[in-house]
Amino acid sequence: MSTPLVLLLVITFLYAGYNLLIKVSTSHVPLASSSTILATIALQIAALSVSCIFAAGLLIRGGGSLALPPPAYMWAIFAGLCIGGAEIGYFYLFRGVAGHPPFPANIAIPFIVSGTIVLTVLIAWLTLKEPLSWQKIIGAILVVTGVVVIYLDSTTVKDI
Repeated sequence: MSTPLVLLLVITFLYAGYNLLIKVSTSHVPLASSSTILATIALQIAALSVSCIFAAGLLIRGGGSLALPPPAYMWAIFAGLCIGGAEIGYFYLFRGVAGHPPFPANIAIPFIVSGTIVLTVLIAWLTLKEPLSWQKIIGAILVVTGVVVIYLDSTTVKDI
């Protein structure tokens, strides 16, 4: 198996863990709590710790520079704002918001991840000028169809 494919699979499993563990974390938030923001901060501190350990390993190994040009930092900060907002939203969605019960992970995560896939295909084509083939369009349609099937199955769940 090629290195990029192995990395792709590892990232997929880590991202699935990230999504599911947020749901598990919110299941431990007492109903009397007014916010899940400290759980979000704990998540971000853990993520920062992993990045710092990785950077330290690179520095110890030597042979490279960690410096990047300013645009790389700017876009990374924007990405951080997006994921930070998504994390806050996840914690509230999985805890329950505005009097609604907690949203099921087996509906929310496929919806969010597949929505991300479809939006990424379209936005990458429009803004980054990445190729858009019929296979990608058909794949995006299949992804949306799959999520609709999952969601329709969930209509038997009350108060979603």
